[in-house]
Amino acid sequence: MSLSGSDTYRPRIGLTTYFQEASWGVWTADAAILPGTYVQAVVSAGGTPVLLPPVGTDPSIVEVLDGLIISGGSDVGPEQYGAEPHRLTRAQPARDEHDIALTRAALEAGVPLFAICRGAQILNVALGGTLLQHIPDVNPEAEYQPAPGVYGSVGFTSLPGSITRELLGPVASAPCYHHQAIDGLADGLRVAASAADGTIEAVETTSGGWVLGVQFHPEHNPSDLRLFRGFVEAASDYRAAANQRPANQRKEANDSPADNLRTERMENPIHVQHL
Repeated sequence: MSLSGSDTYRPRIGLTTYFQEASWGVWTADAAILPGTYVQAVVSAGGTPVLLPPVGTDPSIVEVLDGLIISGGSDVGPEQYGAEPHRLTRAQPARDEHDIALTRAALEAGVPLFAICRGAQILNVALGGTLLQHIPDVNPEAEYQPAPGVYGSVGFTSLPGSITRELLGPVASAPCYHHQAIDGLADGLRVAASAADGTIEAVETTSGGWVLGVQFHPEHNPSDLRLFRGFVEAASDYRAAANQRPANQRKEANDSPADNLRTERMENPIHVQHL
């Protein structure tokens, strides 16, 4: 697909980020940060990354995206699903609110959604599910977070008919790093893959569309980008389908000035004004 007739269109993929203290050069200050593995995976799979820090949250941003990644990170705050905090739970409330708002907006708009590790937990909580705050409390043998800064490996089995099975096959493994997991599954989600001990490793929506939450970290396996490629392909298909709708329908569906601007640029590429 091309916007100008000569350049290949790369789907615009939003990625949620941290906003916290970081260092660069001689400076130390608050910054929007995200591990580069996410960005590299999106680019390698054919997408254009768009970083979305948890500051000035605007859920309507999904209208100018072709896909959304809810990235991994800190624990989800238990107040988001009506639980008391575990002594080891470490949350970032502003990021919780940001990620949940964007998740719900993407689901409502039908934008392809790829939720990774914490992101899968956010997806479950956003739809009314609950979390297990510390896996070793119920499974002392678990090694999903073997040591600080050390990734484990998890094997899992996928369900027939799932996105996970289509892209990874019936049995697969991936890097992992988590001490929380999905507990009560939200209405509207189904289990798409599980580890041998019963830990939910992937969830998908029951209502269709490209929505995938994985408890593991596929971005830490750059030699296997099957999930990212499948997601970026879905994002490209989503944009192509949107562009095939009659112009008047596209404009009626646009509720924000940003989306109106995007539609105008896509329909009249020669007249784009570069600011």
